[in-house]
Amino acid sequence: MEKVIKVQMAADLENQGLARAVAAAYASEMDPTVDELTEIKTAVSEAFSNAAIHGYPDGSYGNVTMELGMIKPDTIVVKISDKGVGIENIAQAMEPLFTTDTGEERSGMGFTVMESFMDKIKVDSRPGEGTTVTMIKKLDTYYGF
Repeated sequence: MEKVIKVQMAADLENQGLARAVAAAYASEMDPTVDELTEIKTAVSEAFSNAAIHGYPDGSYGNVTMELGMIKPDTIVVKISDKGVGIENIAQAMEPLFTTDTGEERSGMGFTVMESFMDKIKVDSRPGEGTTVTMIKKLDTYYGF
């Protein structure tokens, strides 16, 4: 990857806006359309909130790391990771409407949203060790100026 930036934040939903802003600032150098920028910010928001909420349940403390880079001048890579509880069954977790929230406050659509806005998504997780979500998006409007 080229032009890599790595940011670590407390796994607090109050930092979700900061994660979105950092991703938007980084992606802006690639001259995306407003729609492309919105899609990147939304996917980052979903990944960050998943890491903060599900990575560290019951209010336990931890960090979320976001790494941004380019694999080509028109393709951005975003990695969001935590060192939390991990995911037991990744395939099940990625099913639309699946949620571990017993209070029914969550819709279970986070991974679905990420998949709909990014070209590729990969989830690596180990129970007790944490989760990394890698998202790739090719900008259709890149002109190489």
